[in-house]
Amino acid sequence: MTVQLVLPRAIVEKMGTVLARAGRREIGGVLMARQREPGAFEIVEFSVDELSGQRAHFVRDHAYHNKFLGAFFDKTGHDYQNFNYIGEWHSHPELPILPSVTDIESMEGLVNGERDIPFAVLLVVRADSPNEFVAVATFHQRGTVPEPALLDIENIHVS
Repeated sequence: MTVQLVLPRAIVEKMGTVLARAGRREIGGVLMARQREPGAFEIVEFSVDELSGQRAHFVRDHAYHNKFLGAFFDKTGHDYQNFNYIGEWHSHPELPILPSVTDIESMEGLVNGERDIPFAVLLVVRADSPNEFVAVATFHQRGTVPEPALLDIENIHVS
């Protein structure tokens, strides 16, 4: 199954802002999406933990992100058919944007673990300068090998 992840311009600009504030520290969070059609998901919101990241390591604070998830589902009327968790994101400032072995193992633990999450996307991003935004996404599904996700960055113009 090929999965497409759509990043609207407003999401890219918002990510660019938080990435600039973080500087050389890794940051990240969860990605929330709406399904446009089977296999195509548009990111509509994301959480960001700007405090716990280090130079080359990020582990999200579960309590913070659980509050974010609760607020998101309240805002969308708990319409899980249209709006739901799609995965995780984090930055790799001044590093390759390919997922690390730790990143892959973490995502595989998520979809093959006890949380009943059948699939998820990992988005790794970098914006080391005001005009840069590069990203790569991988699709992780229970019982299968991770594969690249198609990434559609709509109307990109980061200033």
